[in-house]
Amino acid sequence: MGMKKSKKVTLLTGRSIEQGVALEGEKLTRGYVLSTAVCDIDPDDMKELGIYDGDTVKVKTDYGEVLVSGIESTQAPHRGIVFIPMGLYANAVVNPETDSTGMPSYKGIEAIIEPAPNERVPAPTALMKKIMPLKK
Repeated sequence: MGMKKSKKVTLLTGRSIEQGVALEGEKLTRGYVLSTAVCDIDPDDMKELGIYDGDTVKVKTDYGEVLVSGIESTQAPHRGIVFIPMGLYANAVVNPETDSTGMPSYKGIEAIIEPAPNERVPAPTALMKKIMPLKK
């Protein structure tokens, strides 16, 4: 079996148009979840990693890791830069420290992405339990 491919990237987060439309509804609707459980990746980076549009990818940072759907970015070219819309999935991998601003940093985060073909994007409730376990 070959070595697992991975790539160092810069992670950006922010609001997306799809997410804004979905926010008109509720945050746990299928549309909202699908709009935030994605990672826009440069098409050349996708080819390099053997990722096809819609494949599950793992995004890892110093703060956590998350499984999302890798999608071909329509904003290319931007090799080495990936984008996850703000929300629960992005929150799993951004620095929780807010430096007294009340808002974590959502830009310029060092990350590693890799294909995760045998894994599935978690439902929001499962992800919440993983990143915010109940204290006993």
